[in-house]
Amino acid sequence: MAKFEIYKDKRGEFRFRLKAGNGQTILASEGYAAKSGCNNGIESVRKNSADDARYDRLTTSNGKPYFNLKAGNSQVIGTSEMYSSTGAMENGINSVKTNAPKATVEDLS
Repeated sequence: MAKFEIYKDKRGEFRFRLKAGNGQTILASEGYAAKSGCNNGIESVRKNSADDARYDRLTTSNGKPYFNLKAGNSQVIGTSEMYSSTGAMENGINSVKTNAPKATVEDLS
């Protein structure tokens, strides 16, 4: 079962990551000063994940595909890992679309 994990980073900011049922991280957030902001970010992922237009498909300087999920205001709410191919990136997007709406939340902070 997919889940969002809330955790604190080294700087003391709250972050979340969306993990697929196999434990692989498929989306990671920016840092939030408050846990409430982090929870709002999770809800924004759930709300926006089904809309393909919310995904920016990008490539790193060394040619690795990845994506950002954006909210309606164009703010990035999550970033993927780097993928080996465009097809693998599209699978990642489909995984977010499938898993985010019903993922549970585990608070590790």
